[in-house]
Amino acid sequence: MGTSVREPAVAGRFYPGNKTELKKLIEKIHKLEKKKIDLSFADKNIFGAVVPHAGYMFSAYQAVHFFNMLSKRKECFDTFIIINPNHTGYGEAIALESHKYWQTPFGFVETDREFTDKLGFPVSDIAHQNEHSGEVMLPLLQHFVSYDFKIVPITLSNQTVGNAKLLANKINEVKQVLNREICIIASSDFSHFLSPDKGMQLDQLVLDQIENKDIQGVYNVVSENKISVCGFGPIISLMEYSKLQNTNYKSKIMARGHSGEIIPSNEVVDYISILFYGE
Repeated sequence: MGTSVREPAVAGRFYPGNKTELKKLIEKIHKLEKKKIDLSFADKNIFGAVVPHAGYMFSAYQAVHFFNMLSKRKECFDTFIIINPNHTGYGEAIALESHKYWQTPFGFVETDREFTDKLGFPVSDIAHQNEHSGEVMLPLLQHFVSYDFKIVPITLSNQTVGNAKLLANKINEVKQVLNREICIIASSDFSHFLSPDKGMQLDQLVLDQIENKDIQGVYNVVSENKISVCGFGPIISLMEYSKLQNTNYKSKIMARGHSGEIIPSNEVVDYISILFYGE
């Protein structure tokens, strides 16, 4: 346990498997987005962000807004908690994993074994083995964050309000015990394979509940309207964690777009980056 390397599962598919090509793609996308990125939030008390997890050629245009802002912060985070949905169906409802390092074309990222062990949730490497939605955050972190950091990957297959509250409370408890500076990345895309107008309309129902700080409201509108926000569990986990830090926490949409902006289509996937912070 804890001595092995989790090798990349989606390098060469969701992002380039070659280090040079990966760097080139991120820099190209960043250059295109740079003038639109609001860096004024860099020194807020950041609790985390919702970040999309599709292939970089589609969703990195929104994702770089958060990661570029991180690079401008004066203060450093010790550990990034990456909460992502489980697309494969394998493993436990809330699944941790056992590897000491995660590998990408940029090198190795150390996992925070002490934090992971104290969380106490089941370890299920199979839940993480072929899952893309956590892995794709790592090269972006490595590219934009210049200091050493650790990660705690967490995969959710049972996305309920109860599990979100359980996870948020446990993360907050361990953070205090270990005195860690942490940042939560809630990995999620928004509506899938709808027209741009329909996707925007349904996503707005979710965004309104996020703005209202209504965790149950997010769950209800997703369920009742069958909205294909694949990481709503990580989102409400981040909302609950933010509330534990500051009941008056705020959220800010950093970037919003869809796959049809890259390849024109009548059926698109929506990508939204949202910052969670306190003043």
